[in-house]
Amino acid sequence: MVDLQPHLEGDLVLLRPLRAEDYQALFAVASDVSIWEQHPTKDRYTPAGFLPFFEESLNASGAMVIVDATSGEIIGSSRFKMIDEAEKIVEIGWTFLAKKYWGGRYNRAIKKLMVNHILEKGGTVVLYVDKTNIRSQRAVLKIGGRPMLDTDFKYHHAMPSNLTYIVTEIIRD
Repeated sequence: MVDLQPHLEGDLVLLRPLRAEDYQALFAVASDVSIWEQHPTKDRYTPAGFLPFFEESLNASGAMVIVDATSGEIIGSSRFKMIDEAEKIVEIGWTFLAKKYWGGRYNRAIKKLMVNHILEKGGTVVLYVDKTNIRSQRAVLKIGGRPMLDTDFKYHHAMPSNLTYIVTEIIRD
């Protein structure tokens, strides 16, 4: 069984399960409009847009908060989602970071911790990225993801039908 709410530690970041008391600190990060400019849900920088996202994350079994390992400051969040328990196929997504942590180094550290956690359990990792979210597509390619063809992945039914995604799988070196 894959633990979807582990405590993961690296040199740059710590990841731990999201808690209700994280709302204010996480909303302070999410309130930057530039974080959501390429995202399909562009109003997440507002309280009305962020609260449903936060509540959904809190109720999900794999929501994580991202903490700067040096300062102890909450700098974003991400999430694991089990797509197929028998096949150990896990989605990583819903990731956002404070703008000052953009540029790859922190995202790479976060995804490395998360991806390695799943791969060490014999799982497969997938990421869904909206076609319009060029920033996230580039970030996924930087961490070793690859675009997948429809024939590569049998779990397309898990994707919302109202959005078009590019599906990516992280391949272990």
